[in-house]
Amino acid sequence: MSLDMQTKPAALNRRAGAQQRRDNERGFTLVEMLVVITIIGLIMGLIGPRVLNYLSESKTKAARIQLQSFSGALDLFYLDVGRYPSTSEGLAALAQRPAGLNVWNGPYLKGGAVPKDPWNTAYVYRAPGERGPYDILSYGADGQEGGSGTAADIMLGTQTSAAQ
Repeated sequence: MSLDMQTKPAALNRRAGAQQRRDNERGFTLVEMLVVITIIGLIMGLIGPRVLNYLSESKTKAARIQLQSFSGALDLFYLDVGRYPSTSEGLAALAQRPAGLNVWNGPYLKGGAVPKDPWNTAYVYRAPGERGPYDILSYGADGQEGGSGTAADIMLGTQTSAAQ
């Protein structure tokens, strides 16, 4: 056998060995992937509830800010008309002139429409109210009267159950 014939198989074996090592190094093993997924799961388990809590708190704060905006608009309505809108007129009287009013300098709300609460339900307006000339409230996340936590009713300036 010639020297050239002896070196070819050895060179082919080295190339095949190098190719096999590159093939083994290309991907992740199942154990490595499971470790990464477990770490991500642990992080989400610790941080996820905090993020969701901040989201629910921000919706409550947004509802309170909207209630204060309604209060200011109702005061302007009162100054112009001499009374607050009736329960039947509702908050819509701040966006569109109610029938039978001669003096109305609205709309008192930007956009000409009454926005919904952060949970996409309509605010409740009562006049006269249980706590003053009017009550404006959102039933919170559950959309029903009463509740606690994120499901608690949100009234002007306070977060309390409407049943109190």
